[in-house]
Amino acid sequence: MAKHTDSSKIAASARKARARNVRLIKAFSFFAVVCLAFVGGFFVRGEIPLLESLGMGGLPGDSQTSLRSDSSRDAYGSLGARVGEVEDILKNDSLDSYDLDTATSNVLEAFAKTTQDPYLRYYDANRYAALMKDSAGSYAGIGVLFSEYNGRAYAVDVFEGSAAQAADVRQGDFVVAIDGDRDHDWTTTEVAAALRRDEGEDAVITWRRAASLEDEGGEEFTTTLSCSSYTVKNVVTELSGSVGYIQLKQVTQNASSLVSSAISDLESQGALSFVLDIRDNPGGFLTQSVDVASLFVKSGTVVKIQTKEAEETTKNANGTIATDKPLVVLVNGNTAASAEVLAAALKDNQRATLVGSTTLGKGSVQVTRDLSFGGALRYTAAYYKSPLGHNIDQVGVVPDIAMGLSEGVDNQKALAIETAQSLVRE
Repeated sequence: MAKHTDSSKIAASARKARARNVRLIKAFSFFAVVCLAFVGGFFVRGEIPLLESLGMGGLPGDSQTSLRSDSSRDAYGSLGARVGEVEDILKNDSLDSYDLDTATSNVLEAFAKTTQDPYLRYYDANRYAALMKDSAGSYAGIGVLFSEYNGRAYAVDVFEGSAAQAADVRQGDFVVAIDGDRDHDWTTTEVAAALRRDEGEDAVITWRRAASLEDEGGEEFTTTLSCSSYTVKNVVTELSGSVGYIQLKQVTQNASSLVSSAISDLESQGALSFVLDIRDNPGGFLTQSVDVASLFVKSGTVVKIQTKEAEETTKNANGTIATDKPLVVLVNGNTAASAEVLAAALKDNQRATLVGSTTLGKGSVQVTRDLSFGGALRYTAAYYKSPLGHNIDQVGVVPDIAMGLSEGVDNQKALAIETAQSLVRE
């Protein structure tokens, strides 16, 4: 009996073991199938045609672009390609619509803000048409000479007896809005176009009085100014002892002929040395800046120009020297653009002693190009460098004799005349 009982227990244990093994095999098989399905899912996830043939379709949130190869991504290395892809999606799949002109303005203005060019501007067709409005003939003004700093126009000179002076507009005040339009930063070109008014017509201008040109803050105030005709001489001269003083306010189209006449006139009065005052001069025509420098420099480089196409090109003195007498040049923080080119040329050629304070540092050239779909783009196309290769943009031209301007007295001019007098040959 004992042996029979033992045999029964062993058989029961064997049956339990076989059942347990069967359960383990089933569990392992199920686990293996799940793993294969999981791995297979990764394999076919990016294969949209395969998924569709299996009746599964695309998985939520998946797209072909999420698994784009490196070579495909290279095709989207431009803003145009990326915007184009979004535009195609909206065109083909979106239920919404958009205004093309508004979208263009918003995209290009946002694009401009991401660049390092503070002078980059997109002008839509209407704004560009206003800029290109015929400027021939006589227009009244508000009695302000404007300059530009980082793409924003500011008052560099307020004329005596003008409507602007009566309204307490001061040198350094930035233009914020004209006739209520404050949707963009105002450049000097835009201000000039907007203020082409008839005699007696009013202009409503909002200004910002900043502590310095770099200051982004400052109190705003609004003026209503009646436009009038102002006659302001671009070249002012005087004889102080044996020193001929010449103030050049802008580098206009006739600047070199005006300065040449001033030199001849002062020499006929007995001038033995000269002071050329280009403080608060916002610049103007580069060709005229070269021509004015050539009145004092016999030969050599006047300016170097860096562009996209050429690392450097040069403009040289043209051989029309008017005098070889000693020269002192007055500069300050509002001496800008081609006026800085003039100062740098005279300094680097050791033709003049510079007196005053470091110039503005606006050594760049802006170009406005028509766009095929309407409007235009204004951008920086070149940089000025001094004859010795020194940068002007964001640096300025440093005077040989530094002196700030005292309140109530033009001590800079007095020092320049004194220095010019000391340079007179015995």
